[in-house]
Order: sequence, then structure tokens, then C-alpha cells
Amino acid sequence: MRRGVHDAESRGAPREEILVVAAILPRAGRILLARRPDDDPLGPVWEFPGGKVEPGESLEAALGRELREELGIGARVGERVEEIRHRYSHRAVHLHFFLCHDLEGEPRGLHGQDVVWASPEEMAGLPFPAADRRLLERLPVLLREWEAGDSSSSTGAEPAP
Repeated sequence: MRRGVHDAESRGAPREEILVVAAILPRAGRILLARRPDDDPLGPVWEFPGGKVEPGESLEAALGRELREELGIGARVGERVEEIRHRYSHRAVHLHFFLCHDLEGEPRGLHGQDVVWASPEEMAGLPFPAADRRLLERLPVLLREWEAGDSSSSTGAEPAP
């Protein structure tokens, strides 16, 4: 189910847009986060795990690949929760956030990045990329819905390869 497309800070931005996917992996009232490196253009911020979509790759396949490459895990990619376009000073991104289920393996930063399971309350005190702001505002309500089983009507997307 596509819940919404949001366009943020669209003035004076670069033309090229990078297609990015990200996983929302809930477990026991917490969400899996990964920390970007200190020297990253966005700075040392926390984010939902994922990455760039390669040419010819589906969004779901890209997310499955990124989770394996970055965190050494597998997961079933479910419903798209949010779609956001955002322009930073150095690039424009088109983000697709997916609810993921059936985690296989224990996440670990394969490229040295920190990973953490955080509650929405803990996430409120962490730095995130500006593009994630709208999703972060909705996350406490979404998490309660998912825990109550309201997300059982997800799109039924196939597991990522």
C-alpha cells in the first residue's frame, strides 16, 4: 500500500536524482538503524538501512541486496510505507521506505557502521537525514499498527532474492 509521496525542499537543487530504498525492520517495539560514517556528506547521522538502486534492478531486489551487503541479513520486503523526494545541497534523492519482515540473521555493520535497535522515543534524540523527518513523525503510530497486526494486509511482495 502506497501511503504517500512527499516532496521536500525542492528549490535550487541539483537535477540528477538518486533512487534509494530503505528498510523499516521492527522487532519488539524497536526499529533497526545504521549509522552513516563521520565523513559522509550528510554527516554522522542514523538512517534506515538500505542504499542505491542499480540500473535495471527492482526496488525490492535492491533492498534485499543492500541488506545482505551492508548488514549480512535477509528479510522479506513487504509494503511500501513512504515515498519521499528530497533535495540536499549536494544531491537529490527519491526514497522508498519498505516495511520488512522475517529477519534472517543478526544484523552487523559489515562496513564498520554501527547498528542499533531503537524505540521511537530513543530515535527522537538521534540525528537523522532531513529527508527522513516526515517518516520519523509517523513512525510511532505506524509501529503501534504493525504490532497490533494491522499490517497483515501488506502488498504480499515476494521475499527479496
